Amino acid sequence: QVQFVESGGGLVQPGGSLRLSCAASGFPFSAYGMSWYRQAPGKAREWVAALSSAGGTTNYLTSVKGRFTISRDNAKSTLYLQMNYLKPEDTAVYSCNVGFTVAPWDDYWGRGTQVTVSS
Repeated sequence: QVQFVESGGGLVQPGGSLRLSCAASGFPFSAYGMSWYRQAPGKAREWVAALSSAGGTTNYLTSVKGRFTISRDNAKSTLYLQMNYLKPEDTAVYSCNVGFTVAPWDDYWGRGTQVTVSS
């Protein structure tokens, strides 16, 4: 059974940092490009960042480029998102799923992890 378990969120002041983790299981993690997504209150889910299966190619939402870094550890089947210089508009529930050259698997969204940026 495919499963994504996100962690690492919390409350942080503007300008602060957080590192999110996503433990994946139930599929060959190293064979898939992966992405982080987020959903703010009252808004649709949006894609944030993507990473190729081997980790050599990244893509970012324009508004997070230069502040967020996506990475992965294929030996641990874990995806990461380092978020620096956080802004209030980054407040959302962050989730991971497959997604680089494929669409996310809609049947397997995890609970996500809440990130709140506020003073």
